[in-house]
Amino acid sequence: MKRAKTSKAWMNEHVNDFFVKQAKKEGYRSRAAYKLIEIAKHDRLFRSGMTIVDLGAAPGGWSQVAAPKLGERGRIVALDLNEMEPLPGVTFIQGDFTESGVLAELKNALGKSPVDLVISDMSPNITGIAASDQARSMYLAELALEFSREQLNSGGAFLVKVFQGAGFQEFLRSMRLDFNKVVTRKPEASRDRSSELYLLGIGKRY
Repeated sequence: MKRAKTSKAWMNEHVNDFFVKQAKKEGYRSRAAYKLIEIAKHDRLFRSGMTIVDLGAAPGGWSQVAAPKLGERGRIVALDLNEMEPLPGVTFIQGDFTESGVLAELKNALGKSPVDLVISDMSPNITGIAASDQARSMYLAELALEFSREQLNSGGAFLVKVFQGAGFQEFLRSMRLDFNKVVTRKPEASRDRSSELYLLGIGKRY
């Protein structure tokens, strides 16, 4: 009964959410698009000709924001466990990022293209058990960081969603070893009550 009430409250909040309404009005696939729009504008993430990897891409809101900024020579390789409707300029791979075969498929799709930016909005399926959800969320962030270490250009950038809690400080320290600068972002479209944050690593070191 409690879970049903919680779900109903979430649905009411979602339906009445300003960014949900704005996304429908402006044709974005998710309210998450506005998180990336704000961060990209503040930190000048995009430039023409970039190669971007979008992890946890479905339904495609972030790729939808990024693709028009890249010009004809730019490209995005997006990955998600769930299906995603096609987008111009975006190569989509459906699969579980935690599986080595899917990771190999992603690397194969990139070929010899140097990666300029990795963006990760990945989240685990929420169980409601806080400690478990936090551990699984940090695990996905760590996998995304490891991928960035391997695939990013020197000087490249990495934007990742994390949640404050166990493992957060350790993860932040790891990022600071890999990038010249690491900044924290809490976009307006992130709900105030959420512990969600975005970490942006700028200037990947070799």
